Amino acid sequence: MDWETKLIHAGLDPDEHYGALSVPIYHASTYRQRSVEEPGRYEYGRSGNPTRNALEELIAGLEGGKYGFAFASGVAAIASVLCLLEAGQHVLACRDIYGGTYRLLTGLFPRFGITHSFVDATDTEAVASAIRPETKALFLETPSNPLLKITDLAACARLARERGLLTVVDNTFMTPYLQRPLELDCDAVVHSATKFLGGHSDVVAGLAVVTGRELAARLRFVQTAFGAVLGPQDSWLVMRGIRTLKVRMDAQQETAQKLAEWLSAHPLVGTVYYPGLPGHPGAKLHSTQSSGPGCVLSFTLSDGEAAKRFLHSVHLPVPAVSLGGVESILTYPATMSHAALPAVWRDELGVGDDLVRLSVGLESFADLKQGLDRALALSTA
Repeated sequence: MDWETKLIHAGLDPDEHYGALSVPIYHASTYRQRSVEEPGRYEYGRSGNPTRNALEELIAGLEGGKYGFAFASGVAAIASVLCLLEAGQHVLACRDIYGGTYRLLTGLFPRFGITHSFVDATDTEAVASAIRPETKALFLETPSNPLLKITDLAACARLARERGLLTVVDNTFMTPYLQRPLELDCDAVVHSATKFLGGHSDVVAGLAVVTGRELAARLRFVQTAFGAVLGPQDSWLVMRGIRTLKVRMDAQQETAQKLAEWLSAHPLVGTVYYPGLPGHPGAKLHSTQSSGPGCVLSFTLSDGEAAKRFLHSVHLPVPAVSLGGVESILTYPATMSHAALPAVWRDELGVGDDLVRLSVGLESFADLKQGLDRALALSTA
């Protein structure tokens, strides 16, 4: 099926009882068992729910994988995948990374004897050199958050196969509509479904997809044992959002491209980070592994004070945390998405006080341009 058809129909069979075209929301914590010797498919809400399983089957099919898992948040999905590692093992992660993932790697998993280090993942040779004997996983984001750096997924996956490592990719920015890392031989994909997949800023959810049966069995054990599962109501909301993913992202990308080009020529704007710009580092590589530049861009102003004045002045887009909704959202990474990173580390990465991230929504280009232009003018006051 074409993507617009697949998003609406794949994995969403009509309800077997009444033929409902919308997957029913099964608010059930426990299920009647016909036999105590051979339990049925569903026993207890933590280990399985028909609504959640419908979402898991849907995201697995969209990502080109076989096994999907739904969690209570994007961070819960990442943490659950990292729980596949054991004490004494090591994670090698890209340097330019979401603050919540940084918090997990630096603040939580060291307590369990799982170590980490960071590397410029845009340099495959640097990745190879940073692998240790105890390294068991690569954790990648591409485009990365918030500087939209591009990693060669196929090259990193080949390297990981040679070294016996697990390759995990956070695909939140792209979604399976624009990029499918499993098709490039990566092992696992994670999403904050709170973002583009849900798409309406009304649900918190996380998803993971794998292909291998053995890996799926291990992750299913973690999901059941750890228990950070997604509830049926939220599972339904994510499925509803996925149905309009293509039309939303097509429109959002078109506007994002126009805004990136306009901001690049604005006298009050410094650097614009967006894979749709020809001068963006890795833009050519990105076009070979993704089918679009996405709907998120970042840009710098003259300094941190100008950025703060800009954010205090703007009314459209809306200053807020998160991204991927139908409304355009401006985020200040230094105090929002990347507040968990020490200031020195942020400066080394280029995530300075002068940086602003924009998730483009469904408003008109003209209105967004006018709102940004007004706030930029006020930022110099």
